Amino acid sequence: MALYEHVFLARQDLAQAQVDALAETATKIIEDNQGKVTKVETWGLRSLAYKIAKNRKAHYVMLNIDAPGGVIAELERQTQINEDVIRYMTIKVDELEAGPSAVMRKQERSDRDRGERGDRGPRRDDRGDRGPRQDATGE
Repeated sequence: MALYEHVFLARQDLAQAQVDALAETATKIIEDNQGKVTKVETWGLRSLAYKIAKNRKAHYVMLNIDAPGGVIAELERQTQINEDVIRYMTIKVDELEAGPSAVMRKQERSDRDRGERGDRGPRRDDRGDRGPRQDATGE
């Protein structure tokens, strides 16, 4: 069987429980057609680069799938029908990532960085490499 990554964007006004139900529906479609979902990642509510169907944000969900091509065709057909999904993309991959995806690793890293100081980063006056300001004459 082939390996796929399927990412879909759900409308911003959905509750997290509804987004989880969409992921469960996709998983059921795949498993009913002799496929297997190896991992489900919910990336959360994220801003879009541009408005899509009057939405500025969307819930992102990624599924790692091990299934034949016909299963993916059925999954995409069902996804197109669903009004709660505003975009989707399925990519065939050579191998599936075992651990968290790059998006999840980036979120963990940024959460950890914010946790140390409780804000976004170093203060502007804490540059360390500059002494008092000097004018053009060096004084």
